Amino acid sequence: MRFARGLPAARADATKVCHALQGRAWLFRSQGRVSDYKGIKMKRLCRLSSLVFFSGTVLLFSVGFVLDGFSQAPKAEPAPVPPAVAIARPSAEEIRLAESSLAKFIETADPRLQEINKKYPGLISVRMPPPNTAIVPNLAQFFQSKHRDNLEVAKMGDSNVLFMGDSITDFWRNPDGAFAGKPVLDKYFGHMNVANFGIAGDTTQGVLYRLRNGEGKGFSPKAVMLMIGTNNTSANTAAEIAEGIGAVVLELQKNFPDAKILLLGIFPRGRPNDPVRNTISEINSIISRLHDGKRVHYMDIGAKFLDAEGNIPLDVMSDALHPGPKGYEIWAEAVKEPLADLMK
Repeated sequence: MRFARGLPAARADATKVCHALQGRAWLFRSQGRVSDYKGIKMKRLCRLSSLVFFSGTVLLFSVGFVLDGFSQAPKAEPAPVPPAVAIARPSAEEIRLAESSLAKFIETADPRLQEINKKYPGLISVRMPPPNTAIVPNLAQFFQSKHRDNLEVAKMGDSNVLFMGDSITDFWRNPDGAFAGKPVLDKYFGHMNVANFGIAGDTTQGVLYRLRNGEGKGFSPKAVMLMIGTNNTSANTAAEIAEGIGAVVLELQKNFPDAKILLLGIFPRGRPNDPVRNTISEINSIISRLHDGKRVHYMDIGAKFLDAEGNIPLDVMSDALHPGPKGYEIWAEAVKEPLADLMK
């Protein structure tokens, strides 16, 4: 985005950004079917914030967004994040320096700007980067039923493999239909006692909540296959999602200290020119740093789902997101040996 110079132009630019976000729908994919709730729009509350170059000569405005969707308001503290994927954030000393520089600038600024600052307290201010919602444990109310089902599986205490994720993992349990994964699961992993804790529509923050509220105790898996984050792409940046995935990895390591984690890169989705492809590529590049060859083993099998032109064939993912039987076959073939090795 080009930053405009001067207050009126900057405010106009910010307004354009807010307007550009209107009308986007949030897609919720229910088990076995794809439902597009186009009539339900996430509220986008835009606010103006400001930054000042330390030279004190150029005032820049940015836009912040609060996304109010279907999940509960975050109540928990942000989860810890591995240094390998952590986003750089200003220290308290850096914030104080910025505030001091801003105060000095306002003291000598154009009287018109000083008047605006008095008229709208807080408009011109130093603000911390917004919190990363992808690392704040939070589960939507309508996922609680499946969460309770997972708790019953955990309490049985006999699962030696954990599949954790969203709908792409959840649908390993589908016996038939366009997204039938169970026949492939039985064929390749039927000899393993797999706990499938995938929940369709879930996010990194949802997995964090679930692990901290019972899904991370009661059993001791030897291996965990994790893929999560594609549902965060509508509300979080690639760096934020990578932090969320890193936080999940840390939580899994804390809950299951003897387990080895097969961390999968997020699968490709959409068409080759879909911007989400670049987002996913960036996420995967960042989370690959979590690989240590000991407790965490990163693996990106995304290319196996694509043809020579980068398209996802319909018989692999009919909706360009969820694997069908052939897609699950590709997945199983790619991970069966690595997963077996981690079980040893």
